Amino acid sequence: MNAIISKFVLCTAIILVTLSTNAQDFSGKAIYVSKSKMDLGTWGARLSEARKKEVASRLKNRLEKTYVLNFNSQESLFLEEEKIDAVSGATDSWGGYFSRGDQYKNIKEDKIVQSQEFYGKRFLVKDDLYRITWTMGTETKKIGQYTCYKAKAFVPSSELNWYDFSWSDLRTNTDTNADDKAAEEKMTVVEAWYTTQIPVAQGPAEYWGLPGLILEVSVENTTLLCTEIAINKQEKITIEAPDKGKEITKKNYTLTVREKMVEMRNNRMGRRG
Repeated sequence: MNAIISKFVLCTAIILVTLSTNAQDFSGKAIYVSKSKMDLGTWGARLSEARKKEVASRLKNRLEKTYVLNFNSQESLFLEEEKIDAVSGATDSWGGYFSRGDQYKNIKEDKIVQSQEFYGKRFLVKDDLYRITWTMGTETKKIGQYTCYKAKAFVPSSELNWYDFSWSDLRTNTDTNADDKAAEEKMTVVEAWYTTQIPVAQGPAEYWGLPGLILEVSVENTTLLCTEIAINKQEKITIEAPDKGKEITKKNYTLTVREKMVEMRNNRMGRRG
C-alpha cells in the first residue's frame, strides 16, 4: 500500500512540474474583437430608425474594434489594430484621444505600462497593476476548440476607464468631501471566460489573474471575444514595454486630461460671452 501511495505522490509531482514547465514555455498571440452596443440615451429615443442606422454606421469604428494580445507566462502587450473611418476615409482622431493605448502588463512584477497620446503630447503611464479578486464558478462553454470556465468580479470603474473621458465627469458636488466620494466609488461587474488549456494568467486589456488565458470578457455594454489563437511552445516570445513619452501615473494622467477638457470648455464659453 505504501508503495502505491508513493508512486501516486511521485506521479502527481511529475504532473505538477510538467504543468509548471509548460506554463513557463507557453507564449503566443491572440486576436480579440470588441463589440459595444450603441447607447444614444434620451436623445437617441427621438431619432427615426433610419437616422439611428446612420449614426451607428458613423460610430462603427468606436463600436467594433480589433485587438492583438502577445503574451507569455509573465508579460503581455495589448494593441489595437488601427482602422480607417468608413465615412471620411481617415482615422478616428477624436475617438483616439480617449482610447486605450498600447498596454504592457507584467504580472510577475505587478506593473502596467501604457502609452497614451493626448492632443499631440505623448504620455507613458506607469503604475501598479490592479489585482482583480475573481469568483470562479463551475459553468463551462466552448470558445472555438477550448473549454472555458466562467469567472466574475467587481472592479472599481476608475480602474477600467482611467484613460477615458466623459463630460459628466466634470459635474462635481463641492459639498461632497473626499471620504464620501471614496465610499461612493462605482463598481463595475466583469464576467470572464478562461481556459486552463492555455495555462497562463493573462488576458486582454485590464483583465488577468485567472488560471488560464481569458478568451472572453463582458463589461457593461461591451464584449471582448477571442477569435484566433496561435500558440508557440518552442520558445518564449520577447515582449517589450512602450518606452516613449512623459512618465506619469494613472491618477495624474486622468487629472491632466480633465484639466485640459475644463480649459477647452471654459475657452469655448468665454468666446460665446
